[in-house]
Amino acid sequence: MTSPVRTELHDDVLVVISDNPPVNALGAAVRQGLKDGIKEGLANDGVKAIVIRCDGRTFHAGADITEFGKPPMGPSLPDVLDEMERAPKPTIAAIHGTALGGGLEVALACNYRIAVPSAKLGVPEVKLGLLPGAGGTQRLPRVVGVEQALEMTVFGNPISAKAAEASGLVDRLVEDDLAGAAIAFAREVAAKGDHPVSSARTDKLPDAAAIDGIFEAFTQKNGRKMRGFDAPAANMRCVRAAAEMPYEQGVKVEREEFMKLMTGDQSKAQRHLFFAERQAAKIDDVPKDTPLIDIKKVGIIGAGTMGGGIAMNFLSAGIPVTTLEMSDDALERGRGVVGRNYAGNVKGGRMTEAQAKGAMDIWTGTTDYADLADCDLIIEAVFESMDVKKDVFGKLDSHVKQGAILASNTSYLNIDEIAAATSRPDAVVGMHFFSPANIMKLLEVVRGAKTSDAVLATVMALSKKIGKVAVVAGVCDGFIGNRMLKPRQVEANKLIMEGAKPWDIDRVFVEFGFPMGPFQMSDLAGLDIGWHRDESRIETLRDELCAAGRWGQKTGKGFYDYDDSRRGSPSDEVEALIAKWAEKESRPQRHVPDEEIRERCLYTMVNEGALILEEGMAQRASDIDVVWIYGYGWPRYTGGPMMWADLTGLDVIVAGLEKHAAEMPEWPLSQMLKDKAAKGETFN
Repeated sequence: MTSPVRTELHDDVLVVISDNPPVNALGAAVRQGLKDGIKEGLANDGVKAIVIRCDGRTFHAGADITEFGKPPMGPSLPDVLDEMERAPKPTIAAIHGTALGGGLEVALACNYRIAVPSAKLGVPEVKLGLLPGAGGTQRLPRVVGVEQALEMTVFGNPISAKAAEASGLVDRLVEDDLAGAAIAFAREVAAKGDHPVSSARTDKLPDAAAIDGIFEAFTQKNGRKMRGFDAPAANMRCVRAAAEMPYEQGVKVEREEFMKLMTGDQSKAQRHLFFAERQAAKIDDVPKDTPLIDIKKVGIIGAGTMGGGIAMNFLSAGIPVTTLEMSDDALERGRGVVGRNYAGNVKGGRMTEAQAKGAMDIWTGTTDYADLADCDLIIEAVFESMDVKKDVFGKLDSHVKQGAILASNTSYLNIDEIAAATSRPDAVVGMHFFSPANIMKLLEVVRGAKTSDAVLATVMALSKKIGKVAVVAGVCDGFIGNRMLKPRQVEANKLIMEGAKPWDIDRVFVEFGFPMGPFQMSDLAGLDIGWHRDESRIETLRDELCAAGRWGQKTGKGFYDYDDSRRGSPSDEVEALIAKWAEKESRPQRHVPDEEIRERCLYTMVNEGALILEEGMAQRASDIDVVWIYGYGWPRYTGGPMMWADLTGLDVIVAGLEKHAAEMPEWPLSQMLKDKAAKGETFN
């Protein structure tokens, strides 16, 4: 096979060029090519310096992830980079696009780095539950200092070439002709007597007396963000080794930590999600060449919190939006909310004033359906009532041009019934955004029985343009996410009647890795949402809580009592009310162990996910994982509910469900789950 790496001799400079589309990943053939290129440069006495660069749109953007889990093929990247760093002739990395992960490690093993201003540099391995395992955790602190190395390795976010130059990671920026500039730079540095070797540097490392303080301050500042994840702590241990040990000892620590992560469940789960997100964008039975509808203008029905958030997605992407409301006052309130959100983005440095103004300039409001006539996509974001939604879609059908997509933001309702209110059910689709819609990445795209391939493909492609992670769902109550939320909430509510305290259930969820538990979530959202508002009609515990003004954080009391800073504490009043309702419903009280809370609340969700797959309401198990990671705060390091079940063992899940079957008669055990457990299979 032809090597993806070639060499070009420019008089006294040898250029080693990788051409391995799409991102010049460092697969075995590329690693061998780099090794051979360095060897060629060293063997030629006329060569004074060696330049490493890439063709295509980027420098090496990381390891070849398809090699993960397979038998290793030589040469290993650590061995190649050690050889590169030991070369007696200067090596220069010429960086464009992104130098990420192993790509940045290649650049660090070179003596010098030159880059274009648009380049990005980083080590994102932590996002796959890993660490830079080719000396990156040891060379990076020596080049940029421990504080910068901690930020880069623990969080994995890339930095700009300009920031890299300021930290010493990049030696020179060039505006254009990177290839020519790199050769000229190589000749310039070749004349020097010695050259910086990353692994040998100590000038950026802190004094021994300062090391404890640096790591304690970093942990105190970032501990909450790292909670539950193994990889950030492993990256910290490796950076600390770089600060305290010679390079040869530090790389041994790095290798040990890397292998522990690579073989651990968290990295398996996070690598699973990497592929799952990409797989979710594919629709199995829609041809890849399906023509897309050109979306030049979007209409949105409703200027409330959800409607405004949805509008921002399109406005920020440069797509004009017309929002329809019932009154000018409602429009003005909606515009004010969107304006304040953009002002907050500017203040937080997430966009410039010019970008915010540009987005607001392409927003228009109306109270007349006729003004939506030229829209290519209209999204309804009104009250969650079938009658209201059918009325809206009937009006859209009579005002909006043929060929336009009609979408509902419903979170539960039947898309096919909504579509039946129009004369073009093939144009109707669900677009379930999650609140706050301008921030949350998940978009459930609900495929109706008659939704056309072109409509579905267009919405999936558009979701990427507006920065969403889209998952296709079928028509069923609650689709994927809210359907699986139901058994969790039902069981949590039953458990507090049996003796578990709301705060104990929430604690189990937080310890599992959720940002909050179900009762904390209820207080945050508001217990009054969907309440009938009749204070004399007390039929449930929730009715009594609402009638007593315990609506959640907004009234300072819900399941919890809240102080002025909205910090919650267990409520004696709620505990007494729960005891009252348990007695009224003849529910004997008992101690409920944490294990039972997990099994009844989480195992039932896995079972519901299996039923969703059985019914064809989700294309694949990994789609369910994507929904719960991006929409509901399921802990990323478990890979999502279905991957977590795989790692736990489906036989364990089935045994737990069967153990509690008497307490949970409303959740029939999935035949798919039972069969897979019996055969020792997994969902993913």
